[in-house]
Amino acid sequence: MTVFDYGCGRGGDVRSLSALGFHADGWDPAHRPNVERRPADVVNLGYVVNVIEDPIERANTLRSAWDLARRLLVVSARLVWESRDLVGIPMGDGLVTRTGTFQKFFQQSELADWIRQVLEVEPVAAAPGIFYVFRDAADEQQFLAQRVYSYRPRMRVDPHQMYEKYSNMLTPLMTFLSGHGRPPRQGELSPDDERLVIEALGTIGRATQLIRQVTDADYWEQVRRQRRAELLIYVALSRFGRRPRFTQLGPTLARDIKAHFSTYREACLQADRLLYGAGDQTMIYLSARGSSVGKQTPTSLYVHRSALAQLPPLLQVYEGCARVLCGTIEQANLIKLSVTDSQVSYLTYPRFDRDAHPTLETAVTVNLKKLTVGWRDYSRSENPPLLHRKEEFIGPDDTRRTLYERLTRAEVRAGLYEQPSSIGTLAGWQRTLANAGVTVQGHRLKRI
Repeated sequence: MTVFDYGCGRGGDVRSLSALGFHADGWDPAHRPNVERRPADVVNLGYVVNVIEDPIERANTLRSAWDLARRLLVVSARLVWESRDLVGIPMGDGLVTRTGTFQKFFQQSELADWIRQVLEVEPVAAAPGIFYVFRDAADEQQFLAQRVYSYRPRMRVDPHQMYEKYSNMLTPLMTFLSGHGRPPRQGELSPDDERLVIEALGTIGRATQLIRQVTDADYWEQVRRQRRAELLIYVALSRFGRRPRFTQLGPTLARDIKAHFSTYREACLQADRLLYGAGDQTMIYLSARGSSVGKQTPTSLYVHRSALAQLPPLLQVYEGCARVLCGTIEQANLIKLSVTDSQVSYLTYPRFDRDAHPTLETAVTVNLKKLTVGWRDYSRSENPPLLHRKEEFIGPDDTRRTLYERLTRAEVRAGLYEQPSSIGTLAGWQRTLANAGVTVQGHRLKRI
């Protein structure tokens, strides 16, 4: 795809994109005024609208960038939480900073409403302060469908001689079957992959039958249930904004829905029931308490990002509602689902995999009743919160689980969890370790 950076400054992003192999160019009124503003597949309006003090000029800039976008416009602006420590003089709907630059700070929902009002198109939250505006409905729905977290159980293959002979050729077909829960139609595999399968086994149908013969039937039933749940979650969340017509889904997504629900209408009816349930705090509470994954506390359910797709569909819709508002928090690896308030928090523990007891760096909290997005920074704290019993946050078949469980058992035997209220922060945990005469090295407990 071609990329055009509208308001590119000195062109740093353009150079980086070009180095990565993209066809990229950019225009800026101060630094690159002579570059032609021309259409591109993707147009980036990155942190431009927040420095324009005139609301009319701000809206015209957004429209000008949208006019150049063939497929996608990316709009980003600074959010209110970034102004906490900023000193400036109020001006219009923003302020003038010490350096003499104007800054307009948006609430997440305010930025979405403004884009919607100016362009008369529904934006999609990509991340805090970042929105996507799609030109084509099929592109938008494909993106939204791919944002549903997916999980597949481990596959056990019976090494039959015939399957082993053609296993490399069958890998793309196996991947499609596992991803969609149905056989591919003509044209859904790449031409080369389809040709190799047909040359080896005659038809796609025979190849599919061979795969099912050498694999566990329970696996495919689980795949079917998982894909059906993923589609329900996607259709439920598509209710935000304007739900697409069946013809706007794109062929592969439409075939998935037809295979798993017979009709789009039936999928919509079931998805709406799921969406309404996500607004019922009692149902959220019961669903969380019945979840087989995640760490339970009196007020919340905590789950690692890798296990989100193993949550009950109702909780995935609940979390998805928060992402509709704030977008994806890429660095967050723990999600806190409140069961007492309509609130979802995205927690960042950068050393979750490496440290036995990682500390919290940042937290983004989405309040679904107030439609607000808040942010807290713990990176400078001398006593940040930290985690215990990491195995409770991940899925039951996660390969890390045995390692984490072994450490927890050792810590329990050492009496480190006897006073839970004193070990929730770094300082309290360090005191507890010192008093017990032990230390944690890697994921092992050792005597000092």
